[in-house]
Amino acid sequence: QRGATLIVGDPRKIWLARHADIHMQLKPGTDVWLLNAIAHVIVTEDLVDHDFIRDHTENFEALRDNLLNYTPEEAEVVTGVSAELIRKTARLYATTRKAGIYYTLGITEHTHGTDNVYCLANLVLMTGHLGVRSAGMNPLRGQNNVQGANDAGASPVFFPGYHSVGNPDSQAHFEKAWGTELCDQPGMNLNVMMKEMGDHGSIKALYVMGEDILMSEPNATKVIEGLETLEFLVVQDIFMTETAKYADVILPAACFAEKDGVFTNSDRRVQRVRKAVEPPGEAKADWEIICDIARASGYPMPHYESPAEVYEELARVADKFSGISHARIEAQGGVQWPCPSADHPGTGTLHTDGPLKGVAPFQVTHYRPSDELPCKDYPLLLSTGRTLYHYNVATQTRRDAGPAIKQPRNFIEMCPSDAKAQAFSDGQTVTVESRRGTVEADIMLSPRMRPGCVWMPFHFAE
Repeated sequence: QRGATLIVGDPRKIWLARHADIHMQLKPGTDVWLLNAIAHVIVTEDLVDHDFIRDHTENFEALRDNLLNYTPEEAEVVTGVSAELIRKTARLYATTRKAGIYYTLGITEHTHGTDNVYCLANLVLMTGHLGVRSAGMNPLRGQNNVQGANDAGASPVFFPGYHSVGNPDSQAHFEKAWGTELCDQPGMNLNVMMKEMGDHGSIKALYVMGEDILMSEPNATKVIEGLETLEFLVVQDIFMTETAKYADVILPAACFAEKDGVFTNSDRRVQRVRKAVEPPGEAKADWEIICDIARASGYPMPHYESPAEVYEELARVADKFSGISHARIEAQGGVQWPCPSADHPGTGTLHTDGPLKGVAPFQVTHYRPSDELPCKDYPLLLSTGRTLYHYNVATQTRRDAGPAIKQPRNFIEMCPSDAKAQAFSDGQTVTVESRRGTVEADIMLSPRMRPGCVWMPFHFAE
């Protein structure tokens, strides 16, 4: 609305595409081809930032040689996006000083999701779009405190403050701070946990906190098999979820309005959240439950009086947050990390002096198709996502009358030409079959879809 140029890359004509100057409606799974073709134009037309590349990056020559293979004309064949649009996008992005990339799970939730992110980072580095307000590469988190959870160490590879688990100095630092011995091996990420739980049975117990994995993880049948092989399952949540139905123990947690603490947004801004009402029944704040379990397990967990004391500990052990406290946030509002001292103003924009680690390497990526593609038995490509009216796995929104009235049933979005070929009509209930199983849904004819592709929300347990 204020004159910015908007470019949208999405297989569907999402609502945001209505406001876009360019909509690149790529075939699902062809992101690497598309992004490498954009980079190809930037390199071959010499739109790169030579000074930034010289001072702050490495491996550019190898990247440039690889990009020569990804011409916009060939990209058009693979992705379905015209070479003209690819060139226009590349020129607009490379020649705009304040050009920002914003991406979500549509980029990361692929078998080649890491390569997709590398390709985006390559675009940022070759154009020098880093360390400038409104530029850079910005992952939009799926939930409101994903950033804060990672900051605090809810990761299998990092201690709080992004200190590596495999680093001996980091391990020694946290062992001293917490008075215990710590494992020096990274833990399993969620994908590995699901595989180990189902295929190998090597996970005996699982503690699921604030997530309905039966709804959010792919291949629900496999997840159920894995849950049934567990010897012990604990679920900590605010409602009875599909996963909780398999639990041996359910720990009732407080919701956001029933506890004090902080949330951190994608801008690294730490903000206060305040208790509005008391938790019902036996429900407790997550930190209280975790502390109780630690003590019951024999660890001398300190008796914190409030979440403010928990954050004080985080500030002591992780220097990125040393200057942040609940009291300071109360006094001045949100504070952005890194904030190493009480008199530091916080950091509004990262990388103003170049990449934080000094030199950022370009990553050479090669296109590889998705692991499963359409065939004679399964001719359509299905992708999934969220809708406006329901949030994520709908643990909360399907319990509310408003969203349930607006969108009471599951549906499958299909372009009119595909529906006509099958003699389907709008609103017709059909059986959707994949290699994983079957489900019923109502057809919703939509010009937003590409031919050969269908889309469904993942909110509906039934």
